[in-house]
Amino acid sequence: MNQEIVQPRATSGKFTLQLSATPRAARLARLLATEQLRSWGLPWDAAALVVAELAANAVVHGYVRGRDFHLGLTLTGDTLRIEVADTRRDRLPRVRASGADSAPAADCESAADCESGRGLVLVEALAARWGVEEGPFPRKTVWAEVSVTGS
Repeated sequence: MNQEIVQPRATSGKFTLQLSATPRAARLARLLATEQLRSWGLPWDAAALVVAELAANAVVHGYVRGRDFHLGLTLTGDTLRIEVADTRRDRLPRVRASGADSAPAADCESAADCESGRGLVLVEALAARWGVEEGPFPRKTVWAEVSVTGS
C-alpha cells in the first residue's frame, strides 16, 4: 500500500542567494531556484526559464570584476516575483514598447541579426510583468512576476 505524498502548496515565501558572476553560478541559480520552487510545491518550469535568462544576463551584461549578483524569489499568493540584481546600472535592458515584437534594436539591421536581447522576449512571454529598478548606486535589479496558478 504505497500512498503518494502530496505536499501542500505554499502561499508565501522568500528565498535569496548571492552568487559569483560566472556562467557556472548562473546555472546554479537556476538549479537552486528550481529546488526552492519544488519545496514550495509550485510549478517550476516557466519560472526556471526566467531565472536562467535573468541570471545569464547578470553574468554576461552586468559583470563587474570582483562583484557578485543577487537572486531573490518572493512568493505572495499566486504571484512569484523573481529579482536578479547586479552592479552594472550603466547597462539597463531595453523594455520594449508594446507592439514592437519584430522591431530591431537601433544597432541591428533586423531582429534576427541582433546578438542580444532575444532572451528578454522569452521573459516577456512567460512573465505577467517585468521591469528594471535602479539603486542604490551602482545596483540595478531586473525583475519579473510569474503566475503560479495551475498547481
